[in-house]
Amino acid sequence: MRDDELDVAFELGRTCALAAECGRDLRRCAQMYADLFPDTAFGADFFSSLTLATAFSAPWAPADRLKAVNRAALWVTAVDRLVDRGVATREQVNRLTRECVSVAEGAVPRSAITRFLADLRDELATVGDFDDLQGIWRDQLARMLAGMARAWVWRDTHTVPTLARYVDNADSRGSCFVDLSHWIYTADDWARGHLEELRAVSRQVQRYLHLLGDVASYRRDLSWGDLNVLALGVDGAEVTAAIADLERQAERLIGPVCEHSPRTASYLRRRLGFQAGVTGISDYQRAM
Repeated sequence: MRDDELDVAFELGRTCALAAECGRDLRRCAQMYADLFPDTAFGADFFSSLTLATAFSAPWAPADRLKAVNRAALWVTAVDRLVDRGVATREQVNRLTRECVSVAEGAVPRSAITRFLADLRDELATVGDFDDLQGIWRDQLARMLAGMARAWVWRDTHTVPTLARYVDNADSRGSCFVDLSHWIYTADDWARGHLEELRAVSRQVQRYLHLLGDVASYRRDLSWGDLNVLALGVDGAEVTAAIADLERQAERLIGPVCEHSPRTASYLRRRLGFQAGVTGISDYQRAM
């Protein structure tokens, strides 16, 4: 085996070990909120997939520095499932949104989902300048919940949005909220001082991930009546073209970030590449 192959193998092995360490922390966290994470919906594969995604997006970070991004991703999954399956009326969706935003502002939590959010908020508050950054974090949380509520209404009213409108609702995916949590917790000084600019880049990456995730979850989404871009009457070739265009737009925005914060740019590129690899988007494109 050549030296470069040894180096690649070493990095892959180290990153997988990092993901495994993060997975142990996440499973302990999920056990604290067992009602939110039933075994039937959240098996071992789920935790492995989540922590592999974050470990390969930021392999330079030790496990304790990935705590916030992993827990934010876990919380997003829990609240998304709650909106999809745990509420029956628009008022319940609105109440959940109000309670979560209130807790993000510092209110006392009154349910499992808001207690988990409060724990995440308090972990982020261990960062010295969180008071100055809490507003943008709360705003992105509100955007995410508004996107989830909008998607809930579309399902409830059997509304079929256009492709453009569906992509514009990508905040419902939650990845930008996860990115912000990560950067608040562990980013360098430049990134933490330019979170508004980075949020615009992250939201473009989120649009790409929104469609990419739908390609991966198409059959599962259909099985329980969830929204999916491939069920909107959109031609598959159009979805493929949209994914490719969103990737190009994301790359254009990421490029300038590299000049100021190479690791932040690398994190975003790795988010794009890792999820494309997991989804097998190249195979999908060839099939189209």
